[in-house]
Amino acid sequence: MAQVSEAFLKQLDGYGLTTAQIIYRMPDHPSLCQEFVWQEYDLYPKFPELSKFLAFWEEKLEGPLKSVTIAHAQLIKPAELRPVEGVLTLH
Repeated sequence: MAQVSEAFLKQLDGYGLTTAQIIYRMPDHPSLCQEFVWQEYDLYPKFPELSKFLAFWEEKLEGPLKSVTIAHAQLIKPAELRPVEGVLTLH
């Protein structure tokens, strides 16, 4: 039997694909900014996974955050999952 991916199970629990564009200042040259793109399955609207990542960033990394822009999409919506009522056999 096939294994179900962790990502699919998260989607069934309401997680959606979240992308964050993180702009941060270079530690040695604060007038220069750089971009980092983070992508993970997360829960809207509180974004616990992104919040943990940003807390880690602020605690452990030297580049101070300038801005964070978030995009979120639920890939599986409740209306898209329906039980199968029959089986079609092809010969």
